[in-house]
Amino acid sequence: MAAPRNLVVAQSGGPSPVINSTLRGIIETARDLPEIGTVYGARHGIEGVLKEELLDLSAQTPEEVALLRYTPAAGSIGTCRYKLKEGQDEDFERVIEVLKAHNVGYFIYIGGNDSMDTANKIAELAQSRGLDLVGIGGPKTIDNDVGDSEFKLIDHTPGYGSTAKYWMHNVQYANEENGGSCPADPVLVLQAMGRRIGFIPAAARLADPNREMPLQIYLAESPCSLEQMTDNVNDQLKRDGRCIVVVSEGFDVGSLGEVRDSFGHVSFSASQMTVAQKIVNHLNSVGLSAKGAARANVPGTDQRHSMGYASTVDLDEAFHAGEKACRLAAGNESGYMSTILRNEGPIYSVRYDKVPLSEVANSERTFPKEWITESGNDVTDEFVRYAMPLVGEGMLSLPMVGGRQRMTRFEKIYADQKLPSYTPQADRA
Repeated sequence: MAAPRNLVVAQSGGPSPVINSTLRGIIETARDLPEIGTVYGARHGIEGVLKEELLDLSAQTPEEVALLRYTPAAGSIGTCRYKLKEGQDEDFERVIEVLKAHNVGYFIYIGGNDSMDTANKIAELAQSRGLDLVGIGGPKTIDNDVGDSEFKLIDHTPGYGSTAKYWMHNVQYANEENGGSCPADPVLVLQAMGRRIGFIPAAARLADPNREMPLQIYLAESPCSLEQMTDNVNDQLKRDGRCIVVVSEGFDVGSLGEVRDSFGHVSFSASQMTVAQKIVNHLNSVGLSAKGAARANVPGTDQRHSMGYASTVDLDEAFHAGEKACRLAAGNESGYMSTILRNEGPIYSVRYDKVPLSEVANSERTFPKEWITESGNDVTDEFVRYAMPLVGEGMLSLPMVGGRQRMTRFEKIYADQKLPSYTPQADRA
């Protein structure tokens, strides 16, 4: 049998409540695979590879690795928004040099569409340079926008179920607040993440599957205008005396003074104005059909790091997606992403498979139009049937010490640097 080769795992893009569960699946599975030697975590994604900052994950205690299940976001090894773009030849060559210097035969990138494309390009380039490297993708995104609109490449991405659970509970609590304070504050506008796709705001409907709340939901894909929304809200006020509006950060309200990240995506939380505040300003300026004023609530990155709302279903599936990615790597099945596919039948279950990275990188999921109601301000029962199993039944029990949550804290054991220091191309003045 050939000598074992080392594995590098990295995380990219916005984190999720379960991204570390995928990481845990990779680390723990690799222990039992003779093909894999040391598992390294690239500190802050592909930037860690470029800078040769490789954390030795095999040297960490099993207890700390196990705690990844309860550790949110990406604090364990870090993530990044650095993108390897066409023309950055020095960056690509540097990645190959670092992997070669550390006897790396396996590279797993946990992330979204851009990350799947990067993993594929690195593997292809390495092989063209004579380095036997297996490139694998691990799915991740709270937006649920990886894959295709027919759900054939992947049914849902790890991270979405937990953020959906967050919104299910957030809307329940908001309804209690709004119901109690509606004589003074009859309208509450909640802004959800989702630049271009509506899976996150749609999850608000899980809080009220029987449609008993005065709830309106506006996705980025909603056909409604701000003026139509105003009419809808005032009609709801006439009927119920109050209204809760959940709106996507990508809902079109005109210019917000947009700020963009290094991927070219609009960073709404860093822009000059929020969608929710612009809606509230408009509603209050034109007037409500009930006494009082509209208010806004704009949750931020807590949508992806509130571990108390993490779905146990999501955590388990993220772990097995990581496990599958590791086994694909050990089996030399380069150019694939581990995936989650839903089995047919009335009882929810899934299976773990593989799909080509090239297909994932070149696909773009959209929110099914048939899941948006004709009114444009709600989602259908078909969406509820799709999403409800992903949030799970119970609440996660968190390990606590002294009243504070116990999270993974890895020792700073790094691989010895063997190459000259390097500044990534995009970071040079």
